[in-house]
Amino acid sequence: MPRSRVGAATQLYPQDTASRGDAAATQYWRLTASFVARMTFATDCQPPKLNSIMPRGTMAAQTDSGDCCDYRATVTNPRLIPSEHPYRVTPIRAGGFRLDGGAMFGLIPRTIWETWIAPDAHNRIALATNCLLLDDGSRKVLVETGYGDKWSDKERAIYQLAPRTISDALREQGVEPESIDHVIVTHLHFDHAAGLTRRGAGDALERTFPNAEIVVQQREWDDAIANRSTMTRTYLPSHLEPIRSAVRLLDGPTEALPGIVVRPLVGHTWGQHGVFVRDERGGITVFPADLIPTRHHVHLAANMGYDVLPYENMLSKREFLAEAAGEGWRLVLDHEPSQPIVRAERDPADPSRHVLVPVAGESIPAAPEDRPSTTSG
Repeated sequence: MPRSRVGAATQLYPQDTASRGDAAATQYWRLTASFVARMTFATDCQPPKLNSIMPRGTMAAQTDSGDCCDYRATVTNPRLIPSEHPYRVTPIRAGGFRLDGGAMFGLIPRTIWETWIAPDAHNRIALATNCLLLDDGSRKVLVETGYGDKWSDKERAIYQLAPRTISDALREQGVEPESIDHVIVTHLHFDHAAGLTRRGAGDALERTFPNAEIVVQQREWDDAIANRSTMTRTYLPSHLEPIRSAVRLLDGPTEALPGIVVRPLVGHTWGQHGVFVRDERGGITVFPADLIPTRHHVHLAANMGYDVLPYENMLSKREFLAEAAGEGWRLVLDHEPSQPIVRAERDPADPSRHVLVPVAGESIPAAPEDRPSTTSG
């Protein structure tokens, strides 16, 4: 018998799941479906035990005994889009680093993924920490912050962290960290959110953006504080505790600011969201976070070993790519080092698949210190 999904929900919420019945199941569906607008339930047995999850449509569940319940959920996607409030969108790079190639591509064997991107002698591949600087003339918004500067020499060697931070990237645009009004983080792993804090006078921790509110999903914040992750050292107190008083928590898809929508993109974490921005060209620029970290992750099976829900991530990706291709969105990929600004298109050779096509004339310049070494550290 496959492991019950209610078991996973019980771990997330220590209260007795069985005693809460449909309330627990409803909450679990809300947290794991990509975009939930409507749910309907009909239960003939208690408690429901979910063995599979789909982002939309109708599915049956099973009890642990194998008997099928008449337990079904209908999930619809409201496809929330940003209002007509444009921003000047500037992709910037907070730094470069390296992670294990096998971990980055999950089930894809090295014999395949090394034809996409070459690993170094330690099996690590080059990655970037790409971010967005948004400006509507009255507010400055930053999407993501990179890995920051609070690392030991040993950690810098392991991850080949380039000696560069989000502050360097902002100053290259003539922007001081103190002038940022809002920071939206897609999730709170170290390579996305550790740049929220820095070492100040006397080596004390301080907020990198002292005048900004930090926007994140409630679900992601709760998991980060409880350190619920496939990794033990990615939700770090050093970048979480100092920002507590500045955090604004969201619950699902919403327009976080005029012209900026966030939508849950479940799979990499339970609480990850993507950022959808009305840009100065009248289109929509999307930052899909670790749903599609590099252009090679357009392959549905290319999910990371770090993903908490790899199957759900695949489903979220399939739905996202179909919408991105249909709407003509410009995508900025968070960890792509060479061609991070792309559009999704149907694969001419196989219309059931998608390809990512670089946007002509658009890239993110990499400073010399931003390029991690190809040698061991």
